[in-house]
Amino acid sequence: MIASPLVTAAWLQEQLGRTDLMILDASLYLPNEPQDADELYRQQHIPGALRFDIEVFSDPDTSLPHMVPSAGRFARLAGELGVTPETFIVAYDQKGLFSAARAWWLFRLFGHEQVMVLDGGLPHWRDLGLPLESGENHPEPQAPYPTALNNRLLCGLGDVQTALAVGQTQVLDARGAKRFTGEVPEPRPGVASGHMPGSLNLPYDSLLTAAGTLLSPQELRQRFQALGIDGLHPVITSCGSGVTAAVLLLALSVAGLPDGRLYDGSWSEWGQHQATPKALGHA
Repeated sequence: MIASPLVTAAWLQEQLGRTDLMILDASLYLPNEPQDADELYRQQHIPGALRFDIEVFSDPDTSLPHMVPSAGRFARLAGELGVTPETFIVAYDQKGLFSAARAWWLFRLFGHEQVMVLDGGLPHWRDLGLPLESGENHPEPQAPYPTALNNRLLCGLGDVQTALAVGQTQVLDARGAKRFTGEVPEPRPGVASGHMPGSLNLPYDSLLTAAGTLLSPQELRQRFQALGIDGLHPVITSCGSGVTAAVLLLALSVAGLPDGRLYDGSWSEWGQHQATPKALGHA
């Protein structure tokens, strides 16, 4: 079984000060959330943490939110952040377990496998009374990162359309149940309500404990098996804009199941596309 991509708060506290360790605050908030991730980072973060802005590590030439950047842009930005092939990265976010998985997935997409996620994120760290600092840490820039794109982790609109038509791939939607059924509107203007016909709903937060940490590997396997996810068929994950879809990929890895692919455009693309079918109600 593949080693878990999660680290505990206790483990991370013991590693503070390691010269090869880079801690990243990869917090992101939705358009309808008033929080400022940069300001909250400056107010309080794990000692030594750098700010990792998912919006910066995105393609600036598309209207879709935080799409994967080009390899050249990622290489330059990762180098400016100080990342080298030897860097051991731990990503966390201010919500607990929300956007840190996107950072984990993005680094793996471009070939950096030494990346983990802090289980429970900043809230769990804070609840345990572990040390915090304020202010801003500054990176030590390095040469551009030597990327190696792993296409097996990524898919686009056409891939999803084909997968749903053929029926051999299981498409999981990480949005909340009421967004999936169309009972509540999408937070982004111009995006229809509902879901992709043939997709299944697995809200990302249903995979978390009351403390905001991921369920145990056994419990995760049970949740996946209940939807027919057994590791024998390919999996594509989707959500609103490609962020919490990565939480499902993280959970697959923790459960010991094969890697899935992330639909980068997710519902932000599918829901505003004129030619894509939209379904309402339960799957």
